[in-house]
Amino acid sequence: MKTPVSTYRLQIRQGFTLFDAAETVPYLHSLGVDWVYLSPVLTAEQGSDHGYDVTDPSAVDPERGGPEGLAAVSKAARAAGMGVLIDIVPNHVGVATPAQNPWWWSLLKDGRKSRYAEAFDVDWDLAGGRIRLPILGSDDDLDQLEIKDGELRYYDHRFPLADGSYTEGDSPRDVHARQHYELMGWRRADNELNYRRFFAVNTLAGVRVEIPAVFDEAHEEVVRWFREGLADGLRIDHPDGLADPEGYLKRLREATGGAYLLIEKILEPGEQLPASFECEGTTGYDALADVDRVLVDPRGQEPLDRLDASLRGGEPADYEDMIRGTKRRITDGILHSEILRLARLVPGDAGFPADATADAIAEIIAAFPVYRTYLPEGAEVLKEACELAARRRPELDQAIQALQPLLLDTDLEVARRFQQTSGMVMAKGVEDTAFFRYNRLGTLTEVGADPTEFSVEPDEFHARMARRQAELPLSMTTLSTHDTKRSEDTRARISVISEVAGEWERALNRLRELAPLPDGPLSALLWQAIAGAWPASRERLQYYALKAAREAGNSTNWTDPDPAFEEKLAAAVDAAFDNRAVRAEVESLVELLDPHGASNSLAAKLVQLTMPGVPDVYQGTEFWDRSLTDPDNRRPFSFDDRRAALEQLDAGDLPPSFTDERTKLLVTSRALRLRRNRPQLFTGYRPVNATGPAAGHLLAFDRGTAAAPGALTLATRLPYGLEQSGGWRDTAVDLVIAMKDELTGAGFGPGTVKIADIFRTFPVALLVPQTEGKS
Repeated sequence: MKTPVSTYRLQIRQGFTLFDAAETVPYLHSLGVDWVYLSPVLTAEQGSDHGYDVTDPSAVDPERGGPEGLAAVSKAARAAGMGVLIDIVPNHVGVATPAQNPWWWSLLKDGRKSRYAEAFDVDWDLAGGRIRLPILGSDDDLDQLEIKDGELRYYDHRFPLADGSYTEGDSPRDVHARQHYELMGWRRADNELNYRRFFAVNTLAGVRVEIPAVFDEAHEEVVRWFREGLADGLRIDHPDGLADPEGYLKRLREATGGAYLLIEKILEPGEQLPASFECEGTTGYDALADVDRVLVDPRGQEPLDRLDASLRGGEPADYEDMIRGTKRRITDGILHSEILRLARLVPGDAGFPADATADAIAEIIAAFPVYRTYLPEGAEVLKEACELAARRRPELDQAIQALQPLLLDTDLEVARRFQQTSGMVMAKGVEDTAFFRYNRLGTLTEVGADPTEFSVEPDEFHARMARRQAELPLSMTTLSTHDTKRSEDTRARISVISEVAGEWERALNRLRELAPLPDGPLSALLWQAIAGAWPASRERLQYYALKAAREAGNSTNWTDPDPAFEEKLAAAVDAAFDNRAVRAEVESLVELLDPHGASNSLAAKLVQLTMPGVPDVYQGTEFWDRSLTDPDNRRPFSFDDRRAALEQLDAGDLPPSFTDERTKLLVTSRALRLRRNRPQLFTGYRPVNATGPAAGHLLAFDRGTAAAPGALTLATRLPYGLEQSGGWRDTAVDLVIAMKDELTGAGFGPGTVKIADIFRTFPVALLVPQTEGKS
């Protein structure tokens, strides 16, 4: 199996096609990247800027460069000695525009007789053999239907007509009644939908790749990439939505000839990938959480908890209770259709009314500590969730006891489908709701993280890295993705708040007085985001604020927005630009956070690029990137600027200050080049301890062994506290051999070396044995 040393993620879209990607390959190679990592490239909804709404899996998207574009990327990568990793989406397809999706169009036209009927996960019996499409503004809008060009039309929406279902003069309503689909009001989707989706997105329909014929047709083009040598590995989107992730990965491994596979899997604290999964690891959110937390000051927890409680009227946030509530909000709201479908699958002799069965299923899912089980693996998790659900709701105890053996029996459809559903509820209830409500420190509410874990001490970090080296050395590590709530540099700046909790509280109080917002926790989230991303455009911050508020769902929401609250929210954001006092407060806060945030950014980047695993660099983040949630993190950027800056660095023109964004490029390029060119320096993992008064501010590890020292990473942690306590002073490390800093070229050791000397230029260093050849 060919495996990557590192990857660089490119977002392929109409504005940056595969041909553009091919042209960037020389720069990426110069940067030190080993594999090019492409976002989904199969044909997607026209105009999609992410590609996760695939409409035709049989071809590379013409808008993204088509098969010629993919061939161009592969050819450029091969010429540079690089590999190609491609993101694929097996769980669902895009159905927003039925005419663009031949599978969906066939299903709507022919219903159960369609050759693609088995490809989609439809509960035909619920709607009398029809597929319910929540398209209409309301059911009264059936009067707006018309027949045009042999199709049923609803404004710009087009639908096929079943053969023989229309004759001249028939009313559109009558014709609609004869179709294999039923157009209905969009609000009915919560309770009456009868096809599986991606989470609660009606325009993404689930696909049953567990069926061999469906797998084969859905992956024919993907398999071609490997047969023709165009790709070397795959990133698998949302495997938790599949009926049989283990079987899928085994079949995919066989179909691709044993290729490198990564899965987009969220691991909760203590959770491990099933040993039976044929993949090299995850896409790195677990690593992201560890890196973030080792740079958070544990002393900030108590004052930030106290502040958070004051913003909630004096009561501290109970995270466990919060996520139970947000999950039930999802099971009883936007995913209630899925819960009701599970209830319909429970055998009638279970002896409980349908509403009690649905309530009990929802309560069990709300008690789940992980995204899903992979039975028989995870059976104990399910049992414990049932026990917790019964304790929370004693009146449901009998129903839960009756359900437990059914949910453990993988021969039953209810058990298989339950596993597909629990992850949806976790994602929507936790990541997309609770993470916008639990706001004491924004760094902690990131995809794949447990926000109740406030910080990680270096010793624990080292223990986790040693396990990663031993168990998942080929798993990806990351700091930013297309899905992160905040980019790495935004989080790095926000993390400084853990060191300056008092100053943050005073700034927040002044901002709330100057720009009042009747939602205390949301105000903390908003001003942290603004401080983390500043300077940012008004448009960007307005979009983020509205999305965050609606996701949180406390003061407004997506389906029934509160105009009065949203006006106050918009006014608060505007105040950051239009009110001198507010702007001055924001800029003062940013001035306090920024240099220490820059130090954190460099530390996080160097640690992520040199720790065990396969490091990924998200596009553009070799410069400062202070993005917020999507689509803000997919904004255009300039490769030309980065290419020119890299040439300057290579010519010896080093940044004058570590706050210069070229420093991040320096760290990124030197670490990536070292990993690619001198892999012998990254064969092990050993913690390195400092001595002296500021030893706790150093995070250091050696990627070699006791017998053969390797690359030595040295990074500053808690930089504000370091500065306040008098700096490094006599803090030192012992170097057993002479070493050279890849960032500055300075030499050190052997013997005891002061950290202040190593960090004379930058707050990080990457030391290599001087006896080794050049990098």
